[in-house]
Amino acid sequence: MMRSDMTRRAFMLDLGRGTLAVAMFGVTAIACSTDPTTSAAAVTGSTNPVTTSPITTSPVTTSPIAPTAVAWERVNLGFVSAYVLARRGEAVIVDTGNPGSEDAIEAGLESLDLGWSDVAHVIVTHLHGDHQGSLPGVMNLAADATGYAGALDIPEISSPRELVPVGDGDSVFDLEIIATPGHTRGHISVFDRAGGLAVVGDALNGRDGGVAGANPDFTDDMATANESIKKLAELTFDTVAFGHGDPVIGNASQQIADLAAGL
Repeated sequence: MMRSDMTRRAFMLDLGRGTLAVAMFGVTAIACSTDPTTSAAAVTGSTNPVTTSPITTSPVTTSPIAPTAVAWERVNLGFVSAYVLARRGEAVIVDTGNPGSEDAIEAGLESLDLGWSDVAHVIVTHLHGDHQGSLPGVMNLAADATGYAGALDIPEISSPRELVPVGDGDSVFDLEIIATPGHTRGHISVFDRAGGLAVVGDALNGRDGGVAGANPDFTDDMATANESIKKLAELTFDTVAFGHGDPVIGNASQQIADLAAGL
């Protein structure tokens, strides 16, 4: 596993009791399977547990200390990325990659001195198998984790435990949930406002060091997907991380705004 210089510096400065750290699992190509293969969940997290109905109520979990800037690292899963976000000894996994990605995700947790018992939340950006393929294994290993996804994608995602539906206005572990439909009907993105990081699944792609739109070959509704890009363009963040393609570090929201202006 290799870390960027920026990751090392930010991680050493920020990984403390009041720090949000992010481990990113890598990508090398822009592709997305349309074969949804697996699962999701709903159990309360270990810090500030919130008892909530997995069907009728979306969770809002808030940490008692304001989140701080993020650090990140990336692990290559072949052609798709998963992400681990950690703060005060707890972790959030965003997407799980294709089936069999559990070991790579575990390595990411270990790089942050965490393990499966520290995973409080698992967020699935959308139903495609290359993003939730390892969800059953991850949820079984992270026995105390709550799982989340967009409501319209949940019927096509199975799990050892029920998924909690989330969308605009919801917060999971001080991470804002942004509804970004189009690629799939229930696609969601994750925004860490304090750290200036957006994890956008397949709402966008990384290409040639920059930002590209949703892949039309695997997108349900391109018009809606383009509206979601315009929605993301209204936010301000330094770094954007994709399901497919290299993350953009530095002035990321401006690149998205430029892309949105041409849609």
